[in-house]
Amino acid sequence: MFGFNSLSMDAKGRIAIPARYRNDFRNQNQSALVITKDPQYPSLKIYSDKEWEKISKKLQSLQGLDPIVRNLQWTILGNAYETEIDVEGRMLVRIPSDLQEYSEITDQKQIALVGMGNKFEVWNINNWEMRQTGGSLSTEILDVVLPESIKEMSF
Repeated sequence: MFGFNSLSMDAKGRIAIPARYRNDFRNQNQSALVITKDPQYPSLKIYSDKEWEKISKKLQSLQGLDPIVRNLQWTILGNAYETEIDVEGRMLVRIPSDLQEYSEITDQKQIALVGMGNKFEVWNINNWEMRQTGGSLSTEILDVVLPESIKEMSF
């Protein structure tokens, strides 16, 4: 599941998974998703339940006494929202209001959904375009030195 998609978000904070990804969900019998904050950018990550299980177990196993690790655990695990999608229908995903605010998509008519292989990212479309042209965002966090236990993780 790769590629950029410009999507409409309805008044209830729902987006529809684009048709080009729906067969992947049906074929893998994926009906549960987890949405959480991206720890580096004002965006969201959407994982299948199987992918989330791998990531959450790894994060839970890390030493929580390291303040950077603990902050990542709070950001990713502490803000996780589990939801179901109807794989035979339009595959609507509701994004909770607190996660909409974090990713700056509240009241946006169009948002960016970016397929990243094993996950999706949800962006304010203007922020996405800014990052694609090399611009920086005032809320991104790029100067954190990550512990070795985190560096090998893909999340």
